[in-house]
Amino acid sequence: MKRRLLLLAAVPVLAGTVWIIDNLRRPYRAYSGNLILVIEPGTHAPEVADLLASRGVLAHRLPFLLLHLYGRGRHHRLKAGEYLFDRPLSPVDVYRKLIRGDVYLHPVVIPEGSDRFDIARIVEHQLGVSPEDFLRSTEQSSLIRDIDPGALNLEGYLYPDTYRFPRTAGPETVVTAMLARFRRVLESQLPSELALSPERLRATITLASLVEKETPDSAERPIIAGVFTRRLERNMPLECDPTVIYANRLVRRPISRSNDPITRSELAADSPYNTYLHAGLPPGPICSPGLVSIRAALNPTAGQSLYFVSNNRGGHVFASTLQEHQRNVTRYRREVAALRRPPASNDGGADQPGSTSHPTARPAGRQGHRPSRSNRGQEEEAAHP
Repeated sequence: MKRRLLLLAAVPVLAGTVWIIDNLRRPYRAYSGNLILVIEPGTHAPEVADLLASRGVLAHRLPFLLLHLYGRGRHHRLKAGEYLFDRPLSPVDVYRKLIRGDVYLHPVVIPEGSDRFDIARIVEHQLGVSPEDFLRSTEQSSLIRDIDPGALNLEGYLYPDTYRFPRTAGPETVVTAMLARFRRVLESQLPSELALSPERLRATITLASLVEKETPDSAERPIIAGVFTRRLERNMPLECDPTVIYANRLVRRPISRSNDPITRSELAADSPYNTYLHAGLPPGPICSPGLVSIRAALNPTAGQSLYFVSNNRGGHVFASTLQEHQRNVTRYRREVAALRRPPASNDGGADQPGSTSHPTARPAGRQGHRPSRSNRGQEEEAAHP
């Protein structure tokens, strides 16, 4: 009789054990699309199981809780964070995901030519990082003292790339990853540059940052680097518009829209970054250049060109003399005026004349990139409004 009772009692236990074992490895999904769940710090295992079951990740709480009970004996802990669920998973797979801390990593794209202020806005939007905290982190020039002891900040050394960060990433994490990427690029793509003196390396990255800002056309970058190099050799001011923009950003002065002319007051702003007022390179980079621009700065194209102006099609026209350049400027302004002229009215009336002020045309395909204006020579007063 006792044996029969024991057998009857064992049946549900055995059935329950079989059910648990079967469910532990059975994939389950009761949600559609991709599901992101946040496990806050301090959340207990029963609350985690409730969340997972209520959102359709788990069919039942019990298998997961039994796994956790077993795992605690082996010092396993569920890790807080943001988790992506995009396919059916068994309780075993879910549990492993949470004890490994396999959190969702947000893609953060830093375009070439972004400066510290641009990057601060990007990481705020993508990760919720305070722009002020991020900018403070970029002031820690000691992080690159080994390669540039004289760096004023980390501008130019935050490599533009696509990164992946967890939801909890802080500004230090972002800065560390970007600096590490810069070092890896230097070591793998430009190993000979490791032998450069710190002054030469800074000059290279600074020149590359100017080239990066001047053109979206990778084929033009060595040519523009050649123009700047020749101007430097002749002690001619670079008169690079992006340096004026950066000088104003450093003091938080409002900047006109990127497709508007730079004003006289902006050109007159006394800053070591203002290459209209100061000959030579600015004291440091003005943005994060990409590999193509760095290589262009290292290998500028030989030639005679000293000037360039937008061709209104995303590229530039180059000239070796001021007279030739002024003709290019005149042509450029005529084209801009024609583009700005309103279309003819239906009654056949004459077109109204376009604006005679000199706008700066944005080149195609380069968001947030102000091209060079038609100066490259302080003599060209007519090139400015």
